[in-house]
Amino acid sequence: MYSSNSSQDPPNNGTPGPFDGPQWPHQAPRGMYLSVAVLMGIVVVSASVVNGLVIVVSIRYKKLRSPLNYILVNLAVADLLVTLCGSSVSFSNNINGFFVFGKRMCELEGFMVSLTGIVGLWSLAILAFERYIVVCRPLGDFRFQHRHAVSGCAFTWSWSLLWTTPPLMGWSSYVPEGLRTSCGPNWYTGGSNNNSYILALFVTCFVMPLSLILFSYTNLLMTLRVAAAQQQESDTTQQAEREVTRMVIAMVMAFLICWLPYTTFALVVATNKDIAIQPALASLPSYFSKTATIYNPIIYVFMNKQFQSCLLKMVCCGHHPWRMGKTTPAAPGPRAAIAADGLRNKVTPSQPV
Repeated sequence: MYSSNSSQDPPNNGTPGPFDGPQWPHQAPRGMYLSVAVLMGIVVVSASVVNGLVIVVSIRYKKLRSPLNYILVNLAVADLLVTLCGSSVSFSNNINGFFVFGKRMCELEGFMVSLTGIVGLWSLAILAFERYIVVCRPLGDFRFQHRHAVSGCAFTWSWSLLWTTPPLMGWSSYVPEGLRTSCGPNWYTGGSNNNSYILALFVTCFVMPLSLILFSYTNLLMTLRVAAAQQQESDTTQQAEREVTRMVIAMVMAFLICWLPYTTFALVVATNKDIAIQPALASLPSYFSKTATIYNPIIYVFMNKQFQSCLLKMVCCGHHPWRMGKTTPAAPGPRAAIAADGLRNKVTPSQPV
């Protein structure tokens, strides 16, 4: 069983403990560790640059500090912390072939990566829900303001703390996983203590945000489709519907590609104590989920035309060479215009009319 090679104590086959020395060739060939180190190095550099740009540009340009953009900055902060606390540690550990920083740092890394990872995951859900409220207007004349945006960001951190603190207090634990060069919740040892926590984490930090994302984007697409049907003569409205549909599909698929393998893998192993998993295979979902710190800002921010404009202004020292190539045709109806600006550009005007 995989857990026999995953405890924090040295197994009987002569493999050093995860904090004692290189795990190759016992867990995997040295080339595997070096390959993962290269992947983590790419993630650290790329994610630091793109998320750092999101934060800097958002702080520098006031027009990007609208309430609906708060959650994007919150997402960038969470992704940057995942990179600094998780990917950089994994990079160093994989070069050395074991967790060089010791047991305490392992627990801290597991906690911080889980905390900031869940913040990022719930930020995507809150982002979708905020767009649903503004575009679909289920609350009528409700006006989305700064205090609502701050409340959404605060929720992501408080909810994440609620579900990532228990392993530090005895409900499950944070231990080395996979290649034993990164740490996370104990989803493979088994037992009611670990399994109950993994099941609770699966429901509260994957099923719930995914359901909110699907609900919000489904209703938003339906609203946009109705608006487009009412204005069939408007090319702008029809184009907005197609672009938003493609972008929503990209958002949902990116979410599933990143998190579905890890959560499913953990749930299956936690509930099936007889399954045998190779350490290298067990590490893949965890490391793969860390790559979300790169494509999250690309999908949710860098495809934002207003953000692109501000970024080019900053890079070009105030010059603004970027221009739309053609004049926009007659404006579509309010909800179609809001959806087009709010999702296609990722920035919604102050309030719908």
